[in-house]
Amino acid sequence: MPEKMACFQYIVAALCFAVLLEGSLSKAQLTPTFYDETCPNVTAIIRHVLVNASFSDPRIGASLIRLHFHDCFVQTPCVCFQGCDASILLDDPVNGEKEAIPNNNSARGYEVIDAMKAALESACPNTVSCADILAIASEQSVSTLAGGPSWAVPLGRRDGFTANRTLANSNLPGFNNTLDRLKNRFSNVGLNTSIDLVALSGAHTFGRAQCLTFTSRLYNFTGVGDTDPTLNTTYLEELRQICPQGGNSSVLTNLDPTTPDGFDNNYFTNLQVNRGLLRSDQNLFSTEGADTIEIVNRFSSNQTAFFESFVESMIRMGNISPLTGTEGEIRSNCRAVNSATIRSNSDAALVSSI
Repeated sequence: MPEKMACFQYIVAALCFAVLLEGSLSKAQLTPTFYDETCPNVTAIIRHVLVNASFSDPRIGASLIRLHFHDCFVQTPCVCFQGCDASILLDDPVNGEKEAIPNNNSARGYEVIDAMKAALESACPNTVSCADILAIASEQSVSTLAGGPSWAVPLGRRDGFTANRTLANSNLPGFNNTLDRLKNRFSNVGLNTSIDLVALSGAHTFGRAQCLTFTSRLYNFTGVGDTDPTLNTTYLEELRQICPQGGNSSVLTNLDPTTPDGFDNNYFTNLQVNRGLLRSDQNLFSTEGADTIEIVNRFSSNQTAFFESFVESMIRMGNISPLTGTEGEIRSNCRAVNSATIRSNSDAALVSSI
């Protein structure tokens, strides 16, 4: 058995080296001007679909930025597969990330991405990747729908061939994570464990969460029928009205009770008065001695500082192991790899099982 494991690890390492070597020959720099000649109206097309969707679904902006986040954080240890490659969009009954614990019955907005892709295929066939659609849709969700900052989105990502449910289950930050666990998740993908962590958590300034993500804080925090001591007592009673014990766990409430649909710095003001909805959010401010406390205070008092850091962190997150150049493909359907590239390659099958 040790010999087989050593052999397996050698094969994986060899595959990673081969892909990295190929990538070094084909790697291109992401740039905001990537589609200027081939699909100059890409952002306008995505914006049009997004705005139309928002009329019937006010949550869609927060949902789409979450898809981008959950796509990018699924990265293999050797950093040669996954990352921001639209793997979360693949329909795969075996390895699909949609069914991973952090995404199942939670991640949403796939149909809107489908509509964006269909519109782009009509205007610019075989040109815009699903991974880039997620990145642009995230920026437009913040700037157009929620009044937050805008930025020039670096583009040129290509779509991956495989999803990885195992990595999605192990890599994605969770709503009950301690601060140390959150820092570990960010460090694993090469993001800063202070500024990037706090700034990207600020995306919870809009959107909704299900009762199941925070009811343990209301009724059974440590398993003995207690409440989370970091939870504001007035807010606790408000949340108990929304999510009664034994009630419907899928009921939604606002992540930011102050300005639930606006992108602003009230998320951080809420943390200062113990009104963070998720334990993972409140831990940024309530963990004794944490270096994140000062950043929460700074962003609470200076919205411009938050916006600037958020933009920088979103760009860094969007740069997690992108496929570029001749790597990957441009999917015609975001839910499936192109039929011409359905491969029996052992590397794809092997890595998807890691």
